[in-house]
Amino acid sequence: MFLTRFRVNTARPGARRLLSSPQVLHAAVMSSFPSLLPTDTPPPDGPRVLWRLDHTARAEVMLYVVSPDPPDMTHLVEQAGWPAAATGSAPGWESRPYSPLLDRLTAGEQWAFRLTANPVHQIRRKADEPTKRTAHLTPVHQMGWLLKRQEQCGFRVLEKPDDRRLLPSGTTHTGQPHHGDRYELTVHDKRALSFDKFRGPAKTPARKGAVSLVTVTFDGRLEVTDPELLRRTLRQGIGKAKAYGCGLLTLAPLGTTG
Repeated sequence: MFLTRFRVNTARPGARRLLSSPQVLHAAVMSSFPSLLPTDTPPPDGPRVLWRLDHTARAEVMLYVVSPDPPDMTHLVEQAGWPAAATGSAPGWESRPYSPLLDRLTAGEQWAFRLTANPVHQIRRKADEPTKRTAHLTPVHQMGWLLKRQEQCGFRVLEKPDDRRLLPSGTTHTGQPHHGDRYELTVHDKRALSFDKFRGPAKTPARKGAVSLVTVTFDGRLEVTDPELLRRTLRQGIGKAKAYGCGLLTLAPLGTTG
């Protein structure tokens, strides 16, 4: 496994085109792996290509990719990259082996984490209607979506010490759960995305309708509870819309930022 970082040059027209559509960016990311065919489907329990866009405090846009093989992002550098002198990396991107981190995860370790996800749930408006996938729209429900999945993903989100909680028992003034007060967890960068979906050859794609989804970014602190489950999560992602930049969980030592 490899973790790759690519700094996007947002001033370039090619970058603006890529950033305007998650499907276009997904296609560009997958083109970094010549051995993968467009029709290839990742095995249910195997590693897959995951990617995420991070918007930093310095107004930079960073593309992170986790993949079974190292990517060749030459085409992305040509479309949306920076000169090597500006990135500090000769090819215009930086890839590092991911397996050393995965292999040394142990229960009880604590890490900072970041995740961009598509928190959804199934609802039925009428008794005789089929369920429909619908986005969670409030931070309380979005955090609840992640907290429900933490055990099966091999970690638990850390709770704040009592002296750091603003309200008792992690509740709001209305009595509803307030996960952001109880847990070391924040949700930000909510984005409502809408774009056209195309299929077929790149030169003559066919429009297959519109895609709408809501994404948010979680930052927080976690403790490893099951190293093997967490390794699977880091390789396979969390939730839906993985082709559109969701699901990639990354770890960092506590006390670091970015």
